[in-house]
Order: sequence, then C-alpha cells, then structure tokens
Amino acid sequence: MTVTSSAHGGSTTGNSLAQAFRWHKPLMTVAAAMVVLAVVGAVGIVADGRVVTGLPIWAKPTKFALSILLYSVTWAWLIAQLSRARRTAWWMGTVSAVFLGVEMLIIVGQVLRGTTSHFNQATTFDTMLWRAMGGSIALVWVATLIVCVTLFLNPGPDRARNLAVRAGAILAVVGMALGFLMVIPTSDQIAEGETISGAHTVGLTDGGPGLPLLGWSTVGGDLRIPHFVGMHALQLIPLAAIALELLARSWPLLRRRRVAVRLVAVAVAGYAAVLALLTWQALRGQSIVHPDGLTLLTMAGILVGMGVGAIAALRTAAEHREPPLPEDDRSADLLAS
Repeated sequence: MTVTSSAHGGSTTGNSLAQAFRWHKPLMTVAAAMVVLAVVGAVGIVADGRVVTGLPIWAKPTKFALSILLYSVTWAWLIAQLSRARRTAWWMGTVSAVFLGVEMLIIVGQVLRGTTSHFNQATTFDTMLWRAMGGSIALVWVATLIVCVTLFLNPGPDRARNLAVRAGAILAVVGMALGFLMVIPTSDQIAEGETISGAHTVGLTDGGPGLPLLGWSTVGGDLRIPHFVGMHALQLIPLAAIALELLARSWPLLRRRRVAVRLVAVAVAGYAAVLALLTWQALRGQSIVHPDGLTLLTMAGILVGMGVGAIAALRTAAEHREPPLPEDDRSADLLAS
C-alpha cells in the first residue's frame, strides 16, 4: 500500500509539473533553471568567502534567481489564461525568457570571474557585458509591457480579480522601469571617469552598510527597494484579492461584488502610494531604516487613507444591500471563471 501510494503521489506531482510547463515552456524552463541556480547560490553564499560591493559574491545571483523564478511562473500562468492576443503574448514571453537567460548568464559569469556585473566598465570586456545586460533588460521590459496590454484584452467576469491582475501588472512594469534610474551615472562618476557607471545607492558609493543578504543601504537611499516592491506587485496585489476571497467564506459582506472591487481598489491605491513614497525616499538619499518625520507622516497619511477607503467600501455595501456573489463563483481562476 505504501509503495502504491508513493508511486501515485509521484505520478500526480509529475503530471502537475508537466501541466505547469504547458503554460509557457520557455518561461517555465527559465523558472526551473532559477530553482537550480538559487540552490547553487545559497551554497555559494555559505561556502564562498568572496565579497563584492559589501555582500557575499553569490548573493546577487541568488536574489535574481528567486525574483526571476517568481516573474517567470507568474507570467507563464497568466499567458496560459489568455484567449485574445495569446500568440502575441506567447512570443513576448519567449523574448523575456531568452533575455532573462542572457542576463543571468552574465551575472553568474562575472561571479565566476570574481567581479561585479552591474555598472562595471573596468575593461572593454566588462563594458560589453554590462551593455548586453542593459539591452537585455530593456527588451524584457518592452516584452512585459506588451503582455501587460494583452491582459486588458481578456477581461474575466469578476471585476475585482480583473482589477487586481491588471493593476498588479501595471505596477510591476512601473517597478521594472524604476530600475533604469540606477544606470544613470552620478556626477562624480562622470567627472572622474570612473570604471563604474551607475549605482544602487543615492548620495553614497555602493558597497556601504546594508541589510543582511538584501544589501539595501542602511545609511543612504537605495533605488533597489522601490524597484523590488514595484516588480512584485504582480504577485502581492492578486494575493491580496485571494485573501479577501478567503475571508469572504466567513464574512458574507465581502462576497458582494461592489465591496470586493472597492477593497481591491483601496489596496491598489495604497500599494501605488507606498511605491511612490519609497521612490521619493530613495531619491532623497534617505535610508529605509532611518525615515525622517516627513516620510513617517506621509506613510501615516497613506495608512489612514486606506483605512478610510476600506471603511467607506464596507459601509456603502451594507447600505445598498447588494446580493452576495455565490461562493461557487469565487473559486475559479483569476482571469477565467
């Protein structure tokens, strides 16, 4: 019995993986490669004592692997849900998969050479690799933008889910675009003709004190923070919508279409406001762990606004007595019911 059960379990897992690869094979292949690279990188962080810009040399490929893993799986799944413009989205997903692969090959290659990949113009070869990375990411951004547009051509029957997915995709594209701020050389780099062109940190040189593993500066502004938060809106905002649906099982008021849409809209507005605040904070050269009074006041205003918006959404739904959405209708996919 134990052997049979185990074999059945293995078969089920294998079938699930095969089905996942049918979403979008190139992106899922990249995702599988990122799983392997994340494991290798984690081992490297422990076993390899080399340090670059203040972090273990394997920290960057490990972080990038995890981020690209989330990106690849999410977009592969979304592309599989499309009915209109699916072929266009498939090709754009393939473009993303190819050039994300190029980026990661360069990052790992530079780790093996014992140097940094980003902003590195120390030699002609380093400059060539950095420019190849920049071009690759620009192409990934354009491809992602096009797939984002196709989401608007494929509305599902649930407005709250539509809003969560579309808004998450838009903010993810914005978050990716914020990364381009980092490639702009500083005035000191231009004046002194340095071999590094661009920086994560605002107001200081990269490589100073930072949060463990993440490396986000604890003494200056860091553009990686809004870049990260923006990119992963694609996962976090739909997860917030899913959380509302789970809560609706025990709170019928949340099953009403109007309240669900308004609560998701509040979450989207709040997320966008926090992203803007983090960007503003970084550009002012202020560390995420040392916010000033103005930053704290702005954050408090965002939280109050979200609270007022949520209360208003709930009160409006209660007053209008809109019939709740049947629970069975809430169990389908985000884009296809």
